[in-house]
Amino acid sequence: MRKYDYLIVGAGLFGAVFAREATLVGKKCLVIDKRSHKGGNLYCEDVDGIHVHKYGAHIFHTDNKEVWDYVNALVPFNGFINSPLARFHDKLYNLPFNMNTFHQLWGVVTPAEAREKLKEQCAAYSHIVTPANLEEQALKLCGKDVYEYLIKGYTEKQWGRSAKELPAFIIRRVPFRFVYDNNYFNDRYQGIPEGGYNALIDALLEGIEVQLDTDFLKNRSHWQEVADRILFTGCIDEFFDYQCGHLEYRSLRFEEKRLEIDDFQGNAVVNYTAREIPYTRVIEHKHFEYGKQPHTVITYEYPDSYEPGKEPYYPVNDTRNGAMYRQYRELAAQCENVLFGGRLGLYAYADMDDTVAAALKAWKNEYNR
Repeated sequence: MRKYDYLIVGAGLFGAVFAREATLVGKKCLVIDKRSHKGGNLYCEDVDGIHVHKYGAHIFHTDNKEVWDYVNALVPFNGFINSPLARFHDKLYNLPFNMNTFHQLWGVVTPAEAREKLKEQCAAYSHIVTPANLEEQALKLCGKDVYEYLIKGYTEKQWGRSAKELPAFIIRRVPFRFVYDNNYFNDRYQGIPEGGYNALIDALLEGIEVQLDTDFLKNRSHWQEVADRILFTGCIDEFFDYQCGHLEYRSLRFEEKRLEIDDFQGNAVVNYTAREIPYTRVIEHKHFEYGKQPHTVITYEYPDSYEPGKEPYYPVNDTRNGAMYRQYRELAAQCENVLFGGRLGLYAYADMDDTVAAALKAWKNEYNR
């Protein structure tokens, strides 16, 4: 007799939502994770009252009322609005690209003036009919100033290569807003869980057995025998022993500092867009929850190449990797008792609301099978 109905490999958001839904209808679940904490990349560390996002800034945002109601039924959210800044050399620009940004760039004050300036900037590159790379695509879409001040350096750092070596399709459009509004997201609902993301994960996994520091793949034969069904949220290529090849990722590394001052930059997130600055952004965590502590904690975020031992963050969605993932997806379809989910299991970057929705859908499909 197998002891559990479901073994969930990975205590991140997807696995936690799935485990909760299964448990609510009486299924017995075991959640395991190779890390020493629950929550996956949502994990926060409490530094004297400041909830530090250990794997980069996470702001929950959605237009999906069902998802918003779902998470708020577990823990209240605080209504934080993401309004990042971009720093290029010694000047600051508001994000997303809006009337404040255009005024800072060119001194324009009306939407008509901003549209005319953008039209003028783009006209210089009207001769580019079919952009050969990301740089040509961006110049055609937004002109020289927006590209050189706010896109070029940041993008090259993120991908670790020149914009002239990146495919044009990475930037399909450049979103411009001709209003004075620094709210980064268009979504109706936005916020941070009160008490940090650990509170959300703890609520999702309440009453569910969890084993940490437990690597499924190091003892696969044992773990495959403990449950009738398995949800695997790790890297799909690793699950299949890389038999179709290694999927590519970009990684991140973080340098964290505690400072004995009450405020470092006056904002939760400041992007550094100059190519010569090695990090892409500085996160000041207390601002996510309107902290009043006498100290602060900041994190420098550096893009990094991926190799075994590092955390895979962003899938490299090019033709080669897309074809390879389709091969893995075909193998996954042949696994009768194994489901795949999450950003690593599905080889897709997903916002948190989409992750919750996908996990709810996965459980619904499983329940109705």
